[in-house]
Amino acid sequence: MPEDPKSQYFELAETNNIEIDFKQFIQVTDIEMKDFRKQRINVLSHTAVIFSSRTAIDHFFKVCKKAKIKLPEDMKYFCASESAAFYLQKYIVFRKRKIFYSDGKIEDLVSILKKHKEESFLVPVSDVHKHEISDILNKAKIKYTKAFFYRTVSSDLSDINIYDYDILVFFSPYGIISLNKNFPDFKQNDIAIGAFGPVTAKAVKRAKLRLDIQAPTAKAQSMPSALDLYIKQVNKVKNLDENVK
Repeated sequence: MPEDPKSQYFELAETNNIEIDFKQFIQVTDIEMKDFRKQRINVLSHTAVIFSSRTAIDHFFKVCKKAKIKLPEDMKYFCASESAAFYLQKYIVFRKRKIFYSDGKIEDLVSILKKHKEESFLVPVSDVHKHEISDILNKAKIKYTKAFFYRTVSSDLSDINIYDYDILVFFSPYGIISLNKNFPDFKQNDIAIGAFGPVTAKAVKRAKLRLDIQAPTAKAQSMPSALDLYIKQVNKVKNLDENVK
């Protein structure tokens, strides 16, 4: 659920007189140390760490603690956003470390990374993750090692009736995997499905489901905007049908 009370989703619900439930179709869990060690990753052979999220930060330091890895004071940290950079204060003395960050996108972080090409970068990720980060770093010819520090698994959704909903919205292709795992006999019928991002949209189509709502697009940069357009269009069609009757 969005933490910001001014979130577009709350405004969308009020404006269109609809109910919105926020359900986590996937969840993050710790990686077992035996599985981490199987990767034969030497954290201390790296001079810098690239974080794409707070989740990556939490699990990186959790694994280091369990493995009794003492991180050197001159280790450099690169974050995709300012908020993630400040979140590091939970684990390190901020003013004593070399921390760099961009304005919210991993693509924007590349220009900073290029100024530190002599570093040996470590990228903590989930065992299930988008390959976008690798593609961007490879294209920029950044030397790095990618390692699994946590796992992404399907949530248990046995407490919900999927057919109670008129619209299902997904923000990750792994949400589609969770849908199939929790509801193997799922039939879409009249349920509209929305997807944020091209990778998620491809996952919907790959699962042979009908994609009704997509963002970002030229008309709708955000998912709330895309949902608003879709709901208005559906209501318009309903009103026309009622007038005809």
